[in-house]
Amino acid sequence: MIYRSKAPLRLGLAGGGTDVAPYSDIYGGAILNVTINMYAYATIVERNDGKIILHALDKQERFEYDSIDELPIDGDLDLLKGIYNHIVKNYSHKALSFELTTRVDAPPGSGLGTSSTLVVAILGAFAEWLKLPLGEYDMAQIAYRIEREELAMAGGKQDQYAATFGGVNYMQFYADDKVIVNPLRIKSDYLNELAYNLVLYYTETSRLSSKIIEAQSKNVNDKNEKTIEAMHKLKEQALQMKETLLKGEIDTIGEILDFGWKHKKQMAKGITSPFIDDIYDAAIKAGASGGKISGAGGGGFMFFYCPNNTRDSVIRALKKFGGDAKRYEFVNTGLSTWSF
Repeated sequence: MIYRSKAPLRLGLAGGGTDVAPYSDIYGGAILNVTINMYAYATIVERNDGKIILHALDKQERFEYDSIDELPIDGDLDLLKGIYNHIVKNYSHKALSFELTTRVDAPPGSGLGTSSTLVVAILGAFAEWLKLPLGEYDMAQIAYRIEREELAMAGGKQDQYAATFGGVNYMQFYADDKVIVNPLRIKSDYLNELAYNLVLYYTETSRLSSKIIEAQSKNVNDKNEKTIEAMHKLKEQALQMKETLLKGEIDTIGEILDFGWKHKKQMAKGITSPFIDDIYDAAIKAGASGGKISGAGGGGFMFFYCPNNTRDSVIRALKKFGGDAKRYEFVNTGLSTWSF
């Protein structure tokens, strides 16, 4: 048997960063995101030769191990190994023999939640193979625990929940890992208009989001008033975005994105750069009414709201920066698993 899974990447439309501790623990965070038709994939094939093979197709990395209870966390495909270690410790209670193959439609550091989405996809493949009775909240919470606690990778909570649930969600984050996912029933006309006007642009750069997130968390711990006030504004932005989408006031989204971007840049150093600022300014001059960088910042994908048929002029204006506008569609389905 072959066991497969896929989980969608996401665009964080508003509230980005408020899902990160300690801000979410102290003040409560809010995020609005939407999943797109770019995915993380995982395939598991059971073996009977006492071997474990881990194969990341997009990274062109392949490692082989003897089947043991705990694989070493040593910098080589640690996400994959950390998930296996968790599965053995908490579910199978014995070493397993298999080949795990993964692939992601966007590169690491792109700002679309690739790492967390990959964790969800791999967990899904294991759940399909071992018939684990895990619901959506269970899956997202376990993915968060593996990545943030067991592997000590800095980051927030939104990506795991977006990948698991799929669709357009308004998420609330509180202390003690309490998360509430509110799926939004947005009219298809509104979503079609949003997708038509929203240009997704890859800057052809990458960044290590953990460094930015660590700086952001330190600023909150140090009671940096500038950072905390900026995050309050971003939480307010998430609520604004929710109301706007539900009411269909789509052409105000650019202004809401611009409001959020101005405050996001105040959260920590490294979120923006002269290169990113130049891209943003060029998009605005070409007709975009607002935009932001996706994810923690520093590089990766950006997106811009382009009203009144300005998307083509914005795309032309961005060509000089060497990046690429990506085609995409919104999707409503989260984690999917199957076997054959």
